[in-house]
Amino acid sequence: MANTMDNKAPIMREMTLNSERSKRIAATVLQAPANPRVITISNQKGGVGKTTTAVNLAAALANKGLRVLVVDLDPQGNASTALGVEHHNGVPGSYEVLVDGAPIADVVKQSPESENLFCLPASINLAGAEIDMVSVPNREQVLSSALKTFLASESPRYDFVFIDSPPSLGLLTVNALVAANEVLVPIQCEYYALEGVTQLISNIERVKKALNPALDVSAILLTMFDNRTNLSSDVANEVRKFFPKQTLGATIPRSVRLSEAPSFGQTAITFDPKNSGTLAYQEAAIELAQRGDHK
Repeated sequence: MANTMDNKAPIMREMTLNSERSKRIAATVLQAPANPRVITISNQKGGVGKTTTAVNLAAALANKGLRVLVVDLDPQGNASTALGVEHHNGVPGSYEVLVDGAPIADVVKQSPESENLFCLPASINLAGAEIDMVSVPNREQVLSSALKTFLASESPRYDFVFIDSPPSLGLLTVNALVAANEVLVPIQCEYYALEGVTQLISNIERVKKALNPALDVSAILLTMFDNRTNLSSDVANEVRKFFPKQTLGATIPRSVRLSEAPSFGQTAITFDPKNSGTLAYQEAAIELAQRGDHK
């Protein structure tokens, strides 16, 4: 009997803690930024939680009454799936904006998650976009130009734009970096996490110097944290040591529920709002918004 009670104690503690976190999140009021914040989620390494981060931060801010757009630039279209937005062949989206010059306003879709949440979907056509854009003038700046036109004409205006980029430094990612004024880098708390980040920062600096002087790495988010291992804590400490100002206080734990949500066409914010990982994304979104524009 004593063993049963001992086993239940950590679960009860977590439930109590999560209940308190949930109340704090619900009580937090966020102010809209003075100007739309365009944030590219970028990491050249795959499997670090880029798309999960993009859609859950977006949904968390939309739930707080802010108007949010997610631009899906990954040919896999996982962000579109998680937001419950159709993106099969024949559905116009980011490919048509980049290659055909379609106005974003004509192809953006509202997510069923929230009246404040919208998505520019990605279809598999996007896989051929880099080849199809070879002859497009100023091809690195197509998304930037289209997004500026869109944001200037929309009413009510958008407060946040999250661009989900593919895990490579090709033309799609360059377009994402040129269109943004902030970069958020998700880093998983695992071996070799910092390997490649130096190269990523270097590539971002190259884009900044050549194409977008306004670009800065404004936030780093620790993902896939496992509090049962020393490794996760060691990696988190290393990242905080190297990037003390950029690293968000919120840390995203490993969670099956976070990875399950997209298969139901939902973000984790809707799928399981009381889950520890979901609460962590809501706390990260609040922190990101409260930090204000980095400029």
